[in-house]
Amino acid sequence: MQRLSKRDSFFIGLTLFSMFFGAGNLIFPPFLGAQAGTSTWLAMAGFAVSAIGLPILGVVAVAQSGGLPVLAGRVGRRFAWLFTLLIYLSIGPGLAIPRTASTSFEMAVTPFWPEAPAWVLPAYSFVFFLVAMLVAFRPEKLTDRLGKLLGPTLLALILVVVIGCLVNAPGGYGAPSGAYTGNVLAQGFVDGYQTMDTIAALNFGIVIALNIRSKGVEDDRSVVRYTIRAGWIAGAVLLAVYAALAHIGAVSGGSFADYTNGAGVLTNLVSWMYGPVGAVLLGLIFVIACLNTCIGLFSCCSEYFSLQWPRIPYRAWVAIFAVISFFISIAGLDTILAVSVPILNAIYPVAIVLIALGLAHRSTGKAPLCYPVAVAFTALVSIPYALAGAGLLPAGLAAVVKALPLYQEGLCWLLPAILGGVLGACVSLLKQRR
Repeated sequence: MQRLSKRDSFFIGLTLFSMFFGAGNLIFPPFLGAQAGTSTWLAMAGFAVSAIGLPILGVVAVAQSGGLPVLAGRVGRRFAWLFTLLIYLSIGPGLAIPRTASTSFEMAVTPFWPEAPAWVLPAYSFVFFLVAMLVAFRPEKLTDRLGKLLGPTLLALILVVVIGCLVNAPGGYGAPSGAYTGNVLAQGFVDGYQTMDTIAALNFGIVIALNIRSKGVEDDRSVVRYTIRAGWIAGAVLLAVYAALAHIGAVSGGSFADYTNGAGVLTNLVSWMYGPVGAVLLGLIFVIACLNTCIGLFSCCSEYFSLQWPRIPYRAWVAIFAVISFFISIAGLDTILAVSVPILNAIYPVAIVLIALGLAHRSTGKAPLCYPVAVAFTALVSIPYALAGAGLLPAGLAAVVKALPLYQEGLCWLLPAILGGVLGACVSLLKQRR
């Protein structure tokens, strides 16, 4: 039986980190630090649970289950088809892939060409997606291209920023502000949704398994074991990078008041430390991070769709998603982010519940109704919660939703999920006894 060397295991883990670490991963930790200020590390604890813990547990749950369709299939066949499709579309051409081009454009082009003509964004997106598409044509080679080249390059550039902040910080942490003046832990947890990594984790395993098999590992159990190991390696690297970025954000937020998002927080500090060179450094970081994630998303989405609809080959799916993502990216970053928030608020809780049930399958599998009832109860709350947050519910219904327990913390779906799981277990046990 072929074994994976420690060196290959590390680089496959770094490949998974590179696929996870994209636009949102760069933007949200610094913004959290800037707003949380002296409460940064409490906020980071909540953020780490949803932005690191849940994604890695998602990799584990999917690997142990034998794939997302199998895991979601425990709820029901139709749900599995619809939920898997929604997941792949949301982390693929519908939201996450276009966001990689829009975000990297905002950081790599806009600072140097603030009055750029309208054609510049489409031109940039075209080149960006063309490069990502060509690399994604060989998904089994991602370990060589992301894990061994682009991933280490990205970490080295981030290290330059971190060292600069440690050696020459402009000031200290400021007072908490904005959403972090209260419920800091819960706010950090909810903000971790925005990285979209828990959703991405449900899909990345298909490409990681492909890279493991390309190293000669064919035994299914070994592939699962090495996939889980890659998840823990990626999680450790994410934790270190997020902590560094949160510290940078807290220092920047305490020293510079003119920021509206995480990109502005980073720009203020890097420009202060390195001057004009800082803008180039930051632009490179964003381009590489976004390109890595875009390549990973192209690969996992196209692998899935080529298996579901084999008449269209893998490379054709990559090209299709590149074209769709190109046109959506032209809408701009602000529009994409505005649309993504309610969609994430609706499907993220369902993904979390599904992961939790999958991890506890030795117990929940004995009471199969846990899956459909818990997911149904979760969706019955998470969907209205998302619509209320987006202002799309009538005032009366919105008031009912806002009166739910834990609404202010963004966790109003939690108690219904637990209730649904318990109810499903009880009904299953009663049926078994009969």
